[in-house]
Amino acid sequence: MTGRTEGVFQKLSLAWERAWRPAAPERVHMSDPDAAQVLCRAVVAQLSARLPERDQLSVVCIGTDRSTGDSLGPLVGSQLSRHPLPGVRVWGTLDDPVHAANLRDVLARMQPELAQARTAVIAVDACLGRSESVGWISVKPGALRPGTGVNKDLPAVGDLHIMGVVNVGGFMEYFVLQNTRLSLVMRMADVIAEGLRLALQEWCSGREAAASGVNARRTGRL
Repeated sequence: MTGRTEGVFQKLSLAWERAWRPAAPERVHMSDPDAAQVLCRAVVAQLSARLPERDQLSVVCIGTDRSTGDSLGPLVGSQLSRHPLPGVRVWGTLDDPVHAANLRDVLARMQPELAQARTAVIAVDACLGRSESVGWISVKPGALRPGTGVNKDLPAVGDLHIMGVVNVGGFMEYFVLQNTRLSLVMRMADVIAEGLRLALQEWCSGREAAASGVNARRTGRL
């Protein structure tokens, strides 16, 4: 087998493996005992597949503590901020929330950091949906458009995003968010925060291992 033929064969083998490799689930219910692990795998898969060369991570947790249903993001942000990791910046907590009134200002403050480093942004927010979707958490690629459920025109956020369905939408959305059960929101926040914490730890470990490998090659140890 020639070198060129072998290279083509390897590329085809990798493409076949990717095509048949089980994809990480992008949706899980918060009551699933393995929900945090499922979210961790989904986030890591998104980062590995679409954003493998990023050096920093910013997690933007959107919402306000003035509305029960909309407090999901700040609750997640507060939990993540208690476990700081190198290379990871958390925006949006109960003490310092990121919401509709200050989102543009926060994104403007983030720009210098985004420009100086190759940073991936993960957005977290609550949303309303169908009754059978309440309690489900999704991880999806691309930017989040916060405020669409309540007819607000806000800038898109994130390279990937996590959404938790906290209540039923379609009618009097502000009232529904205000009257969402705090128990549901807090349990969902626990699951998302734990899944993200595990994913961020894995990302940090991978980044450190890659950096160690590069340093070893530079010093001639490999």
